[in-house]
Amino acid sequence: MRAGLLRVCVTGPESTGKTTLARRLAERFHTEWVPEGSRVYAERIGRPLTADDVIPIARQHILLADAAAALARDEHARLLVLDTDLLSTVVYARHYYGTSPRAVEREERARRADLYLLCDVDVPWLPDGIRDRPENREEMLALFRNALVRRRADCVLVRGDWDERWRIAESAVAALTRR
Repeated sequence: MRAGLLRVCVTGPESTGKTTLARRLAERFHTEWVPEGSRVYAERIGRPLTADDVIPIARQHILLADAAAALARDEHARLLVLDTDLLSTVVYARHYYGTSPRAVEREERARRADLYLLCDVDVPWLPDGIRDRPENREEMLALFRNALVRRRADCVLVRGDWDERWRIAESAVAALTRR
């Protein structure tokens, strides 16, 4: 864990409650949250993503994360909550395009979170205009889990109904802030 602002990243496959959980954690711990960079980017461009979008997605995430971190520091918060981070960009780029740009991988290493909350796929997949792959959720969960293990990241699996997910996440973040 690095000194200064603690970073908690809510991560995992599509439609697992990441955004709701990130917003709620930020509210509970009186801090800022970072929206999902790939979603912000995808909504702005309004077309299916390609390999050429990986670096712009990473840039979008970095801009959002840096702005939210500055606000959190200005508010004297100890914590920043991220609705995914560059690890997601790397995992999805490797899965869908077979590779991830080295620059994105370098940034991912430099910006790694202090705690990852990995959301399980044990909740229903819901379409929303951006989500497009309900059929491979278990495979994606395994890719995220393996990426976190390879990085030796501090990770907690968030699963169960919505109340149980909240209890697991809130407890893990509270424990992090007490360290």
